[in-house]
Amino acid sequence: MSDTGTTGEPVVGDTTTVANEVVEKIAVAAARSVPGVADLGGDVARFFNTMLDKVGLDSVGDGSRGVAARVEGADVTVDVVLVLEAGRVVAEVTAEVQTKVTEALTGYGLNVLAVHVKVDDISGV
Repeated sequence: MSDTGTTGEPVVGDTTTVANEVVEKIAVAAARSVPGVADLGGDVARFFNTMLDKVGLDSVGDGSRGVAARVEGADVTVDVVLVLEAGRVVAEVTAEVQTKVTEALTGYGLNVLAVHVKVDDISGV
């Protein structure tokens, strides 16, 4: 990605970098908005988050938990690990997560190469 000058044209030599963490936060918000997603993160991440909550560090790690992103220029690949609500159709929920994450990231001008979704657990079972 490059910055643009006052004319809207790229300025030679200028660059803009989007950190993995920024992409992860956008993807987390998009994935959480999908009905059927009970939580994000694998067993270990959810365990540590519970421990952090108990010692008063509620928001530590929540911003990107369950999502990993790789950014190369404007190209991004995202891995999402989620907990499915009981009774939901896996293929429907994961397809909607892929769609919402892709839409959210392309709205920021990023090119989404892939969104990989792993269902790690089912809630309420």
